[in-house]
Amino acid sequence: MRIVPARGLLPGLLLLAVLAFLASLLAGPAGLGAARTLAALLGHGDAVASQILHSLRLPRSLSAFAVGSQLALAGVLLQALFRNPLADPYVMGVSGGASVGALAGMLLGLPLAGLQWSATGGALAAGAAVMFLAAGRDTLRLLLTGVVLASACGALATVLLALADEGQLRGMVFWLAGDLGWAPRPALDLLVSAVALVLAWAAARPLDVLAAGELRSASLGVDPRRARPWVFVAAALLAANAVLAAGPIGFIGLLAPHLARLALGGSAHRAVVPAAALLGGTLLCLADLASRLLAAPRQLPVGAVTALLGAPVFLALLRGRRGAG
Repeated sequence: MRIVPARGLLPGLLLLAVLAFLASLLAGPAGLGAARTLAALLGHGDAVASQILHSLRLPRSLSAFAVGSQLALAGVLLQALFRNPLADPYVMGVSGGASVGALAGMLLGLPLAGLQWSATGGALAAGAAVMFLAAGRDTLRLLLTGVVLASACGALATVLLALADEGQLRGMVFWLAGDLGWAPRPALDLLVSAVALVLAWAAARPLDVLAAGELRSASLGVDPRRARPWVFVAAALLAANAVLAAGPIGFIGLLAPHLARLALGGSAHRAVVPAAALLGGTLLCLADLASRLLAAPRQLPVGAVTALLGAPVFLALLRGRRGAG
């Protein structure tokens, strides 16, 4: 793959993100047509097109881009933390822990703020368990630990669904498969993504140090033990916020950072962080568009679409790393 300088890559990724966002706005199963939708976007459309655009498509597209960026940034942080390019909130069980926490909060009838706390607690607990159980182990042991923990979280989620009332059950099941139509606060999600992007970009050097390993860190005079807890908490917060907004959506946090590093030809986080955030938002916008069009007028869970696309890529990457080892 050709290596692209960051100054040339980022404008191209920004343009790609804008095009994906517009496609998500202009296309859909309602049969409005691009012209009517564009007129509504510019404030000159008919009442039906304006209602569909502003009540359904625009909030959903904003949430898709924001959640995709958050998952990508969480993936960047986890990959630096574990020094493993295959780490991802979904694969490592962090998204599963957040899902269990959020489902438990739903069953208890917690408000949105309470769900945020319960989802964050679940993400932190799952991430801490992976760090403890796989401390000092090789890549394969780390990934197996994450997969087993994710499976355990899936079992706990099933138990919680079995305890839910029938009135809650359908929405909870669809949300658990990944549902951007449930996202209640696109403006806040965008703000979270912007703040996370700025903070992660500002912390690029500590992330480089974490990814370099203990010996390199010592030679640079930096103690990675101070950075690890903050990076861990930040990744868990981002994963929890993304899960709360749209359910557990897999592999965006794996694909976006990996594609960014392939294009950049390295792992300098000052370039990888914005590139991954743009790619994550773009990928989830396109996956959401596919979820709305592939089985129209029915809607597929976007989490299923990302899993179908991401799982083969993850297996190919894992096979490549084992072959290289």
